[in-house]
Amino acid sequence: MKNPAVLILTFATMAVPVLADPYTFLSIVNPGDPTFNQELGINNGGTIAGYFGSGAMNSTPPPFTLHPNQGYTVVSPYSAGNFSSENFPGSSQTQVIGINNGGTTVGFYADSNGATTPNFLGFVDQSGTFKSVQDPSTPATGPTTNQLLGVNDLGVAAGFYVDASGNSQAYTYTIAGGTFTPITLPGADNAVSTTAAAINNGGVVAGFFVNSGGATEGFLDNGGTFTVFEVPGSNNTMFLGINNDGQAVGVYQDGSGFNNGFVYSIASGTFQTVDDPNAVSMNGGTTINGVNDKGELVGFYSDVNANTIGFLAMVPEPRYLSILVLAGLALLGIKQTRRGSV
Repeated sequence: MKNPAVLILTFATMAVPVLADPYTFLSIVNPGDPTFNQELGINNGGTIAGYFGSGAMNSTPPPFTLHPNQGYTVVSPYSAGNFSSENFPGSSQTQVIGINNGGTTVGFYADSNGATTPNFLGFVDQSGTFKSVQDPSTPATGPTTNQLLGVNDLGVAAGFYVDASGNSQAYTYTIAGGTFTPITLPGADNAVSTTAAAINNGGVVAGFFVNSGGATEGFLDNGGTFTVFEVPGSNNTMFLGINNDGQAVGVYQDGSGFNNGFVYSIASGTFQTVDDPNAVSMNGGTTINGVNDKGELVGFYSDVNANTIGFLAMVPEPRYLSILVLAGLALLGIKQTRRGSV
C-alpha cells in the first residue's frame, strides 16, 4: 500500500514564506472543569467553539456522568469571563464543534446522562435557535449516533451517522433545506467507515476513513475528486479541519503510537507537524481540530498530569526572502493519491 519515496530535485530561485517565529500557543481552560477542555473550531473573528468535561462515568452503577460534556464558545482574550455556555435545550451533554463566520455553530448532544444508553444527535444553533439533525438513513432501532462536525458560511454542514453495522457514513447537510448528501469514496480506497469532519466555502470536504485493512487515512473531497493522504510511517491520519486559504489540519499517530498535530498544504500536498510545547506524547500528545482563514489553529493537548487542555496557536507573520530552494524536496516520502468519484 505504501508508495516508494520519490525525490525530485529542481533548483530554482523564488520567493518563499519563511516563518520568523514558531506558532505562539495559548492554553484555554474553562473554569467549569480545569482538567478537560477541547477547542474544536474557530472563525475569522477569533470566536472558538469547544466544550469542557470528560464525560467520565461512575465506576459503580448506575453509571451517571460525573463530568458531563458542556458546550461553549469563547472570545478573545480567552479568559474566564469570555466564555458563553451553549448546550442543546434539555440535553444531558453537548459538544460544540464547528463555527462559521456568521456565528452559526454545529455539534452534537446526548439525550441521556448515562443512566441509560444515550442517543447522540447532531444540532445546528443559529443565534440561539437550535435544530436537531438526524440523517434519515440512521437505523430506527437501538441507540443512534449523528454528529455535525463543521459548517461553512453558505450553511452547509459536514457530519456522519452510524449505520446498523456500527460503521460511520459521511454526509453533508444543507441547513436551509434540511437535505442530506452522502459522501462515498471510490471503491479503490476500500473504505469501510467514513467521517466528514469539515467543509469550506468552496464545498471541499475534509475528513477521514478506515479502510478494509484497518488503517485510517485522511481525505479531501472536491466535487467528487478525492485526495487521500497519510503521513509517512503512520497508519492513522485524520483531516479534522479546513479553511478557505488552502490549508487542512488534523492529527496523526507516529511510529511510536503518539498523537501529533499537523497542517497540510492542499496546493503542494506537503505537511508540517505542529505540537503544543506543553504536550506530553505518552499522555495523549496534540490534536489540531480547526483552522481559520488567518491560519490560526485550535485543538487540545495532554499535559504532564494527563489533563486535556484546549489551545489556540497563533500564526506568525511570514517574511519573504529570495532564496535558492530545492523545489519539491518537501514531497519526499509523502503518500498522496487523487482519484475520481465512483
